[in-house]
Amino acid sequence: MAGSEVAAIRFVETTKHYGEVVGLERLTLDVGGGEIVGLLGPNGAGKTTAIRTLLGLLKPTAGRAEIFGIDAWQHPVDAHRKLAYIPGEFHVWPQLTGGQILDLLGTVSGGYDPAFRDELIERFNFDPSKRGRSYSKGNRQKIAVIAALMTRAPLLVMDEPSSGLDPLMTATFQDCLREAKAAGQTIFLSSHILSEVEAVCDRVAVLRQGLLVEHGTLAELRHLHVNTVEATYLGAPPDLDGVPGVEDVQVRDGRIRLHVTGSTDPLLKALARAEVVSIQMREPTLEELFHAYYDETSHAADTAA
Repeated sequence: MAGSEVAAIRFVETTKHYGEVVGLERLTLDVGGGEIVGLLGPNGAGKTTAIRTLLGLLKPTAGRAEIFGIDAWQHPVDAHRKLAYIPGEFHVWPQLTGGQILDLLGTVSGGYDPAFRDELIERFNFDPSKRGRSYSKGNRQKIAVIAALMTRAPLLVMDEPSSGLDPLMTATFQDCLREAKAAGQTIFLSSHILSEVEAVCDRVAVLRQGLLVEHGTLAELRHLHVNTVEATYLGAPPDLDGVPGVEDVQVRDGRIRLHVTGSTDPLLKALARAEVVSIQMREPTLEELFHAYYDETSHAADTAA
């Protein structure tokens, strides 16, 4: 992100305490224009607190949250002109039809694209003629998604946005996020659905007990962690003594399985000296990385205690 460019989102030492309970502790994070950034963590990690602080619904105990340079708490009206929000649980007006709810939300937001709204209604297979009280959770969530996307807001803020959507609609939703990014919109996505974050996000930030444990691109995070390698060979097993990063080596019946941290080049050179028949290397999934962060930080906390 260029030095002169204003970040779409900026958390600056953002802290929120509920009495003695820590909701968020000195969160510092920038999201550049046109990025999709995922905020990960289980319940109680601080994701919703971060979102509500960003929306100006919670006053930070310390620090601040900004939207395109606007302090979200000091100037919430100005900040909200630049964003659309998708909650994880959307409550509808029971007497209004889906179409009326969309029109109302679009008007309140400052305007929307009617043609794009109609396109989204078709893509999400949504019936706007029914009254709100008759909609299932999945259809209520479709209203929230369509209402946010149809505004084409510069910033889309989402808190568990695909909650209640079936797999087909989730895939459609992810396509819409990629299209929004291609159009220059910024997306800040809070989720515990790791596959969703892995599918669409450029960067990931991991929260644990209100603290930012780690953040970076998926490639950067994978580079810091273990890869699993499995190989089959003929003759003597490969000699891996002294190969940097190799651990947990298991040799049995012409197969070798191991973990390698960091660069795999030294390992591959060592395997090339043996009569290797096949080799498979698997990067960790986001879920494995996610649990690794929690295991590491829990161990560090226990050690410190």
